[in-house]
Amino acid sequence: MVLVTTSATTLEYNRKVELTAFDETKTGVKGLIDAGITEVPRIFRLPEPENLDSDQSELTLPTIDLDGINEDPVRRKEVIGKVKDALESWGFFQMVNHGIPISVMEEMKKGVIRFHEQDSEVKKEWYTRDQRRVIYNSNFDLNSALVTNWRDTFLYF
Repeated sequence: MVLVTTSATTLEYNRKVELTAFDETKTGVKGLIDAGITEVPRIFRLPEPENLDSDQSELTLPTIDLDGINEDPVRRKEVIGKVKDALESWGFFQMVNHGIPISVMEEMKKGVIRFHEQDSEVKKEWYTRDQRRVIYNSNFDLNSALVTNWRDTFLYF
């Protein structure tokens, strides 16, 4: 990560420079961890939410129950609203009753871990922002999103 210093005590934050430096490593978030960072880089930090209740002792991850969305159009519309709200306020959510067997999810997690635990040089061969059948990168919207997500992505079309 690159910070441009303007004096011994003042740091000027240049988001574009930091995004480019991060992307050019081709090692993603896992590469930062492997490099031993001790602090989350600024490109990944959200500003403090203005609407966060300071008395709130615990935040709860939004959980969306998909039960019944294929049978009941009213339920489907309700769930779509909950997904929209969760994405706008949190950026992610947990789904339950989606019908995917736990065994399939466990195998998917193992495959993702196997990919990300490979040597960085092997993963760099797949790192791209071009459209192709297999894509590995960090943040498909890296240069267009307002906030950088703490994630690496592996896609297969």
